[in-house]
Amino acid sequence: MLRKSIYKSPAQLRLMLEPGRVTAASLVAARAALSVGATTAQVDEAAEKAILALGASPNFKLEAGYFHTICASVNDDVVHGIPNDRPLEPGDIVSVDSGAILGGWNGDAAISVVLPDPSRPELVAERQKLSEVTEGSLWAGIARLATASHLNEVGDAVQGYIEDRGTYGILTDYVGHGIGRSMHEAPPVFNYRVRQKGPEVKPGLVVAIEPMVVLGSIDTYTRDDDWTVATEDGSAAAHWEHSVAVHKDGIWVLTAEDGGASGLAPFGITPTPIA
Repeated sequence: MLRKSIYKSPAQLRLMLEPGRVTAASLVAARAALSVGATTAQVDEAAEKAILALGASPNFKLEAGYFHTICASVNDDVVHGIPNDRPLEPGDIVSVDSGAILGGWNGDAAISVVLPDPSRPELVAERQKLSEVTEGSLWAGIARLATASHLNEVGDAVQGYIEDRGTYGILTDYVGHGIGRSMHEAPPVFNYRVRQKGPEVKPGLVVAIEPMVVLGSIDTYTRDDDWTVATEDGSAAAHWEHSVAVHKDGIWVLTAEDGGASGLAPFGITPTPIA
């Protein structure tokens, strides 16, 4: 039996550029809508409007039983949170995961935002550092992808970055993934060290790297809505994600407005546009 290749052709990589840009635009709109007193349902609406305005569709709605454009996970919710009408409160940390499909190709990315709370500066600082460490670990993983021979070097870079910055928990039950015609494809992308090397990193590989990091234990459970994954100990969580393409001239972050230039600069990596 023939096994489907995990590597895309140059023409297919070019087709993934636009859904990546649309996904980035949806998160810009989501970030602008995030504020104290706003609801995640309103954030969802803002992200959907951005996607539809660019001629694409929300790909999360293609997941069986899911009816929203984004996942919005607040405080101790890690991933897969369902948008709702609860007003966001000062000091909340909100992870927004979004994706778009255009021309049959997918984008997928996530951000975390900490809302201001002048009355609790220590809480805000702790959560802001959690988000920054998680985002930094994402860029460390993307930077390693640019030079790696095998995919699982990414997880080594992610874990190493986090360990150097404090005591945090890296979720192991949920990992990144390949992306293309489907939002979730092979291969798995680990956010931590594993013994296996993983597939070869070569032109045509497109993956969504998405570290999920918590302040406490990595043990989680799924809430009664059958979607939302939360920490068992109630500790706060952050989630950052980008879809990244490896091509003949280098790497390009499909879901970053600048292709990843600003995020990769501290690591000495310059992304190269897909020709």
